[in-house]
Amino acid sequence: MRIRAGCILIEDNKLALIERHRGDRHYFSFPGGGVDKGESYEQAAAREMEEELGLRVKVLRKVADVHFQGNLQVYFLVEKIGGEFGTGTGEEFGEFNPVHGSYQPIWMELSEVLNNNVLPRELAELTVQSVKEGWPVGAVIIIE
Repeated sequence: MRIRAGCILIEDNKLALIERHRGDRHYFSFPGGGVDKGESYEQAAAREMEEELGLRVKVLRKVADVHFQGNLQVYFLVEKIGGEFGTGTGEEFGEFNPVHGSYQPIWMELSEVLNNNVLPRELAELTVQSVKEGWPVGAVIIIE
């Protein structure tokens, strides 16, 4: 089982996402990636934000455990503490890769999140709802 750690970063009523074109699919995902051996989920989430978005972040709290196709994805609410958006240096970036597709960091207005194919969908819904009503006290478990 591969564990993925991801981040929810909101600034100025916008959500940081990765726009993906892969095969015939077009979707948006929360930034994140695999947890390396010896790394905490929080450390992995912060590292992935730097690699994918060029941002240093502080992990505020765990928001959700998403179980997707037998794999665990752990998502954290984060705040930016440094860096420049769009300067990530992860191996995913650069030329379009026919296997992995394309990765483009974007800011999406919160009002547009539910009108787009943002995945995981239940996490997108939880994010929009929580910005309006407050985040749940504990981490939410989502089964996709």
